[in-house]
Amino acid sequence: MSLLFEPLRLRDLTVKNRVWLAPMCQYSSTDGMPDDWQLVHLGARAQGGFGLVLTEATAVVPEGRITPQDAGLWNDAQRDAWARVVDFVHSQDAAIGVQLAHAGRKASTYRPWAEAQGTVPAAEGGWDTLAPSAEAFPGYATPQEMTPEQVAAVPRQFADAARRAHEAGFDVVEVHAAHGYLLHQFLSPLSNHRTDAYGGSPENRARLLLETVDAVRAVWPEGKPVVVRVSATDWREDGLQVDDVAAVAKELAGHGVDLVDVSTGGVAPAEITVGPGYQVPHARRVREVSGMPTGAVGLITSPAQAEQVLVDGAADVVLLAREALRDPHWPLRAAHELGVKAGTSRRPAPDGQGIAWAPQYERGAWR
Repeated sequence: MSLLFEPLRLRDLTVKNRVWLAPMCQYSSTDGMPDDWQLVHLGARAQGGFGLVLTEATAVVPEGRITPQDAGLWNDAQRDAWARVVDFVHSQDAAIGVQLAHAGRKASTYRPWAEAQGTVPAAEGGWDTLAPSAEAFPGYATPQEMTPEQVAAVPRQFADAARRAHEAGFDVVEVHAAHGYLLHQFLSPLSNHRTDAYGGSPENRARLLLETVDAVRAVWPEGKPVVVRVSATDWREDGLQVDDVAAVAKELAGHGVDLVDVSTGGVAPAEITVGPGYQVPHARRVREVSGMPTGAVGLITSPAQAEQVLVDGAADVVLLAREALRDPHWPLRAAHELGVKAGTSRRPAPDGQGIAWAPQYERGAWR
């Protein structure tokens, strides 16, 4: 038996295994509309055996996009376009979640392969950005400090997108509070220098995240799980530390959150020691302190390495990012390497093991 291929139940949703596709920006939309790129990108990973596939950071408002080419979920046309992707992923016996996001001061930037870098000017389709404080991320334009009214609008914006996500058929909502985007900007003392109820103490800096989760949970069906992605450390002595974020995760448990997806960094430049599984200890610590199920991500590449994360109790699920770009069928390969017999249309998977070949591809299972 492999822990990677054991099902995981969150509320009324049973995800067939614990190998999940991490959210990865695609920068390939026009006016926030998902299209054939998202269908093929997410659909291929569903075919490849991932139990849950998560969309790219999906903006809740136009000004919340990281780049002008980001996908969104702020109108019904986008909802209907996402429904096509959701239906195909479901047809491959996989679950699908949407990562809802607002980029804050890191919005309106050029996509990575553009010739220019930094903030996109209005003449090229950019816009003025918003943040907790009027302090720029290095290399980007200075944002406007959000007014109390603008802060109060954020939970409603996430809730409206979550309602559309349910209408589109998504199984999971993930609230993006990591990588230096808006909710992380409020959490971190490196980017939040407000003096009102949303700044200063750790409790005040966490207030907007908790209010946003409450607003999402209020419109999201009781039987469907909510996940929150956090950066467990800012990798700086004057920034968030893992126990700070673990305390927030513990509080999230009382606000209807079902799993914490643990990443790191992004709110400010920092020296990060990167290596295989370098973020796994943070997932373990958040899990230990908060009592919440966690997901681990970050240079997890081999099946044996991924399996060991779960065996060690460091996390409850493993999320793959760049490795999944290189190999859309990584779960099927992992099952073979770990000795798990993936099912086919003529031979179900062994009891309790959630991995199977699509009928069209099952010749690949013949040895």
